[in-house]
Amino acid sequence: MIINRIWSMPNKNTFSIKPIKELIKKYNNPNLLSVDPFANNSKLAKITNDLDISYDTTHHLDALIFLDIFENESIDLILNDPPYNFNQLKQCYNIQKESKNLNDNYDYWFQIFKKYHEKLKKNGKIITFSWNSSGINMSNNLEIIEVLFVPHGGIHYDTVCVVENKLF
Repeated sequence: MIINRIWSMPNKNTFSIKPIKELIKKYNNPNLLSVDPFANNSKLAKITNDLDISYDTTHHLDALIFLDIFENESIDLILNDPPYNFNQLKQCYNIQKESKNLNDNYDYWFQIFKKYHEKLKKNGKIITFSWNSSGINMSNNLEIIEVLFVPHGGIHYDTVCVVENKLF
């Protein structure tokens, strides 16, 4: 497992943070089917989704509905960067009422993670961005292959990036 720690300024647009953008580019390329269920303004994935219709994404659906578009075992790379908590939703995003489920409902997240497992190809990757290093591993069919800690200094939380590989 690769573990790195690279300091960088914080940004509400996670993928504009230089070491994070470089990590994504390391695992992504134009030949892969890459998806971002919580894209915000990011264009790093081939197919993007965000509930907020003000963002220029390919879809504007709830993440569960968005993931149903794809065949099982068809996705090469998933970028998993949902709002980290309800306060972040209120402070950084225009959507509040419809998105309350994102952080208040554990069953919702269980369903999202289950869909990730179903839709990801064998040897496909999922990169999870959050304030902890748990990734999405709900069983033993994902292995953590890389962790990147991005401290932002002062009163800011670190951004933790966990890259997992689907074994079977």
